[in-house]
Amino acid sequence: MDAARHYVCRSCSTSVPAGHKFCGRCGTPVPVPVRDVKTNYFGEMQNTAKAKLILIRGEGMEGTSFYLKAEQHIVGREGQLMIPDDPFISPRHANFFYRDGHLVVKDEGSLNGVYIRLRASVPIEPGQAFLAGEQVFRLEAVAPITDDGPAPDGTAFYASPRKPSQFRVCQIFRGGATGLCVQADGNSLTVGRDGTALSFPEDLYMSGEHCRIDLADGGYTLTDLESRNGTYVRIDDERVLQDGDFIFLGRKLLRVEMNTN
Repeated sequence: MDAARHYVCRSCSTSVPAGHKFCGRCGTPVPVPVRDVKTNYFGEMQNTAKAKLILIRGEGMEGTSFYLKAEQHIVGREGQLMIPDDPFISPRHANFFYRDGHLVVKDEGSLNGVYIRLRASVPIEPGQAFLAGEQVFRLEAVAPITDDGPAPDGTAFYASPRKPSQFRVCQIFRGGATGLCVQADGNSLTVGRDGTALSFPEDLYMSGEHCRIDLADGGYTLTDLESRNGTYVRIDDERVLQDGDFIFLGRKLLRVEMNTN
């Protein structure tokens, strides 16, 4: 912060260089407030955010930025970062806070959860939800086939053939109802817009082959198949964020941007 560069002497109108206590022509002292003046900056320029959230999809609010300058930032229909127009966002939906120099997001017990876009294959547990295109899905384990034998009178029940399967993926409708469910034929199941085990031809946000669930070594993984709009998994509690991460809260899609200065 620099002192004033020039002062015009009130006695002889001579320009006095910054830092001089007296006029070089007539010797008149330079007033103390002028000698000590410093340039101030706007408060918001001094209070630099470590990170910000940029609204990518938000019903007319696209491009809005939320600067994360405090230690904690509650996002919801109430709180420090308010999104009042989204009925799928809880009053207290998520908290963005800093821990050990990292930005962390925590689900504050919201009804609809916090979804993070996959950067690579991730483990997923039965009961956990994920998002692809406009659809929300849930992974479910399937109980082993027990007795398909005939009734006591010897008559067998006739229906579609059933193959052994260890898991299925179910579509979740708004309101929580279960929609279409498909059991895996083998150890994998692919979701997409066309030609996949679970297809949604009318979903324009879904790629042809969008994502895949795999079962191996007793565990499940979720993989995005280089889809255009990405696959998002619902976090259980909290997650450390990186620059460029994408997050769904309700119907709002946000991008994380870190300040690297």
